[in-house]
Amino acid sequence: MANLNLVQAINLALSQEMERDDRVIILGEDVGANGGVFRVTEGLHARFGGTRVVDTPLCESGIIGTSIGLAMAGLRPVPEIQFEGFLGPAYDQLCSHAARMRTRTRGAFTVPLTVRVPVGGGIHAPELHSDSPEAIYVHQPGLKVVMPSSPYDAKGLLISALRDSDPVVFFEPKRVYRAFREEVPEDEYTIPLGKARVVCEGNDLTIVSWGASVIQCMQAIEKSGKSIELIDLRTLYPMDIDAVEASVSKTARCVVVHEAPLTGGLGAEIAARIMERCFLQLEAPVQRVAGFDTIMPYYKLELDYMPDSARIGQAIQDALAY
Repeated sequence: MANLNLVQAINLALSQEMERDDRVIILGEDVGANGGVFRVTEGLHARFGGTRVVDTPLCESGIIGTSIGLAMAGLRPVPEIQFEGFLGPAYDQLCSHAARMRTRTRGAFTVPLTVRVPVGGGIHAPELHSDSPEAIYVHQPGLKVVMPSSPYDAKGLLISALRDSDPVVFFEPKRVYRAFREEVPEDEYTIPLGKARVVCEGNDLTIVSWGASVIQCMQAIEKSGKSIELIDLRTLYPMDIDAVEASVSKTARCVVVHEAPLTGGLGAEIAARIMERCFLQLEAPVQRVAGFDTIMPYYKLELDYMPDSARIGQAIQDALAY
């Protein structure tokens, strides 16, 4: 076992898969000698060379478009988009082509690429560097969407994504990059896409979350003094709604927490699914704790925008008191 943070766990996963499968290549802005803006790919250029760790021009549509062609030709590209706000220029390539190629060609071609994207706020970055656009990509059929909350999960999920035959958007919560360390096996292992994790078990209420918000949920649970079950979705699409249903059927109450704005956020979809599956078991409306329906503010107000343990704690109280 190694004691790793999330950056190191992802680096290890990339290194091991590149060693195992010479079809795996990395491309993106500054991913080579500089090791990426967050140093996630540090050391890989020196180890595997410039033909497998490729610095690209600043052109997100070109990065993803090139990756699609490489994937269709038999490689397994891992393009990095430096910040989630820069996915916009690549949206057409990702959603109009990568996501649709299997259907468009009736299975003749697949696009086995994994798009790595730092996501979310909490690091005092400027505009277009702190958003949480996961609901946009969950909405696109043909894409798988993953967002780990811990180093252990990041390594296992990334290896599964790299071996998947379809395009995966792998969101990496930058607030967790170096926030803590945990024991991560040095040998390769996988975590199946589409399977949630029960972080802690409880009977009074269920919290559903993913990414960096899982940490704030754990803090709120510790302060609440209640028996609360925390579900970390890990994979946002395909979503493990069976795990959510099993938990909410037991606890009869639920709070969903995410950084993205409230309106149209993934929490609304989860609340609707709970209503469809658990209506007769529910004893309170599903509560949502989310970012506000505004642009992510600058540094001074950034932490006020994102759900914290106090806001989550209030939602817990409201659900239990209903």
